[in-house]
Amino acid sequence: MLDRAPLLDRLDTLITDAKQALGAVQRDDGHWVFEFEADVTIPAEYVLLQHFLDEIDEDEQRRIGNYLRAHQGADGGWPLFPGHYADVSATVKAYYALKLIGDDPDAPHMQRARGLVLSRGGAAKANVFTRIALALFGQVPWRAVPVMPVEIMLLPDWSPFTMSKVSYWSRTVIAPLLILYALKPRARNPRGVDIRELFTTPPEQERGYIHNVSGRLLGEAFVLADHLLRIGEPLMPGFLRRKAVAKAVDFIVPRLNGEDGLGGIFPAMSNAVMALDALGYAKDHPDLVIAKAALKKLLLARGEDQLYCQPCLSPIWDTCLAAHALLEAGEQPDGDSLSKAFAWLLEREITSVEGDWTWRRPGLKPGGWAFQYRNDFYPDVDDTAVVVMAMHRADPERYREAIERAERWVLGMQSASGGWGAFDAENDKTYLNHIPFADHGALLDSPTVDVTARCLGMLAQLGYGRDHPVVARGVEFLKREQEPDGSFYGRWGVNYIYGTWSALCAFNAVGEDPDSPHVRQAVRFLKSVQRPDGGWGETCATYWDNRKGEMAESTPSQTAWALLGLMAAGEVEDEAVEAGVAFLESVPREGARWQEELWTGIGFPRVFYLKYHGYAAYFPLWAVARYRNLMQGNSRRVATGL
Repeated sequence: MLDRAPLLDRLDTLITDAKQALGAVQRDDGHWVFEFEADVTIPAEYVLLQHFLDEIDEDEQRRIGNYLRAHQGADGGWPLFPGHYADVSATVKAYYALKLIGDDPDAPHMQRARGLVLSRGGAAKANVFTRIALALFGQVPWRAVPVMPVEIMLLPDWSPFTMSKVSYWSRTVIAPLLILYALKPRARNPRGVDIRELFTTPPEQERGYIHNVSGRLLGEAFVLADHLLRIGEPLMPGFLRRKAVAKAVDFIVPRLNGEDGLGGIFPAMSNAVMALDALGYAKDHPDLVIAKAALKKLLLARGEDQLYCQPCLSPIWDTCLAAHALLEAGEQPDGDSLSKAFAWLLEREITSVEGDWTWRRPGLKPGGWAFQYRNDFYPDVDDTAVVVMAMHRADPERYREAIERAERWVLGMQSASGGWGAFDAENDKTYLNHIPFADHGALLDSPTVDVTARCLGMLAQLGYGRDHPVVARGVEFLKREQEPDGSFYGRWGVNYIYGTWSALCAFNAVGEDPDSPHVRQAVRFLKSVQRPDGGWGETCATYWDNRKGEMAESTPSQTAWALLGLMAAGEVEDEAVEAGVAFLESVPREGARWQEELWTGIGFPRVFYLKYHGYAAYFPLWAVARYRNLMQGNSRRVATGL
């Protein structure tokens, strides 16, 4: 029998210190919000927006320029995540932003960036969203962009493409984009900056812009459809176009979401500002003023001389996960810290707005939480389930009414497949991923393992049995999604470690036998990818089909996920778990955070990655506290849904 007493004694001190450090960064009103970082495309697009509008803040541009230069890779380009090779689209945007800021194109860093782009075939090879930005600046002709007629807004629900058939993030980005495509405004670009030097063929002569994004026969059919639409679009009646533009505006304006912005995400917010400007809104129009203010809220200083723009803000996600970690670490549920946190969350519960989810679930009353400070048209199932599990664990009676509203909403959001998507039900029309516009591969909000697992954990924690039809369908969905090696794909966290942790927590919560084949397979997978230092680490590159087995240096957040998954599967006393806990004990901490450089968050696989700075604070604390609690308690079984 291993003597774990010395480790457990040391963990008491570690947990106390980490709990105090996490409490110290709680905001006065009770919430947590950590830095939320994406690749350089977001700050670069913020620079482009200022030049589109001719509203240039020189100090902001100078500091964003410093941030962009600091993140340039050794190969001359900018990657989608640290340590990866350069991405052409990110590099084109960063180069253009720096040139707009005033960088000399002959400066060494600009020469290296230009060389990288040209070596990859030039800016014509950039993705659709980049080519749209270039079309707005007159750098490519509009035929470089797939046809997206604004009349889409008028299509009936039985049509193959409607706004209800794509994800919330797609529709909030697309609606203002359709206006821009219809009006084709030209950026003011007061300094007249161009980037013709990034093209191997003059952009007006290039013929290879529109291509089959999926490589399938259906993709080829959609390319043909794009050609036909391009021929027919000029023939659209003017009255129909005006009606469609008006409907797009009617979609956007009610969803502007105050200072939290359209959809709560930068691309939608930026497109909304440009669309309203193109429609002739005066600078002092309240809708345009608030849309611009929402963008400013995303800016974050990095030190004294750098500035960048976050893709969105994550306060509800950070707050509910921090609450879970503190509850596990022994924070009193009715103490000042958690009482304030839950009161803050209750203030942001969505109870009155019947958002876009009702397009597929008419009559389903709201009852949930968004990801951002406010995003009332778009609560998400994942945040809602995690908030409910924290509130239920803290005081099921005190928070009963909110829990019941969320329970009803989550039950109603299950898709026919048995799984749950993040924001919509039945958002699974996969043929849309073949259209030329969808080269990012993320038009849809299909059910996923991780969100489904959280919903099952919530329902089980609330008392739903394994034989309840909703739970049974959810469990079968998870089983169908298991990979041959026993792992589970992680849609909203990197990657198979995240998905496998999520699934194992759900299996435990609903009472699956720990010795059942699907649980044993998942456990074997996690143990097989543990690193020699005792930790776990997985690179963002595993989202490419041929790179699944690529592990990275151990990270505290991914190690915590693996530990939480193994403990949920009954492996508390296993040597792999002890080694993982010892790894977390060994990693230096800076304030509330364990040191973690690699990114472990995901927006859109292979396209858009994220660094949740809070993950290295609450997840490691959660894992070591759970280990201590289980080892010192009377039962080795995890008793909560997460």
